[in-house]
Amino acid sequence: MQLRSNRILRGLGAALLIATWTAPHVRPAGAGEPAETLVQAALARTQQAERYDGSYRVIGYPLGDVPDDVGVCTDLVIRAYRALGVDLQQRVHEDMRAHFGAYPKIWGLSAPDANIDHRRVPNLQRYFQRRGEALPVSPVGSDYGPGDIVTWMLPGGLPHIGIVTGIRVPGSDRPMIVHNIGRGPQLEDMLFMFEITGHYRYGLSP
Repeated sequence: MQLRSNRILRGLGAALLIATWTAPHVRPAGAGEPAETLVQAALARTQQAERYDGSYRVIGYPLGDVPDDVGVCTDLVIRAYRALGVDLQQRVHEDMRAHFGAYPKIWGLSAPDANIDHRRVPNLQRYFQRRGEALPVSPVGSDYGPGDIVTWMLPGGLPHIGIVTGIRVPGSDRPMIVHNIGRGPQLEDMLFMFEITGHYRYGLSP
């Protein structure tokens, strides 16, 4: 299943004819308001090559991570949130330990698994719903603010996640999105390219 998913994502990445922004300069994460810090951390990941690989790995806890040159869409979000001092691995795991029944039962697990739970889009969706703000899904680009999290359903039933930036597509109100759809983290005009399944805000209060 994972190999099939990787093939689909590589095909989508190759087929997307979308505007891509190459940031000439990325400010260091850590300065400014939380939303700006989160966005800058996500943009910084676009400067690094990553091999798309969502296979199961045993990682440390807390602050566990797969190798830095490996990642999927969720890893981009997880790594960006570390610039805010937020360890989504630990937070999702603790919430799942206390409220396991509130999370999706897609993978046949009988207990939380700190190695993989936070790397699955449906679990992040549920966590952001429970512990952050679930915002309306809107067809208006200006309704999506910097640092917001958006989820999509890709062809083939593959969930996807990315981070909204404050960079607008020229001549429109659409914000550019940082996401990893199979080619490593990219900054692209893709907000309305797929079905949006969620819009969230988490950890952005000063």
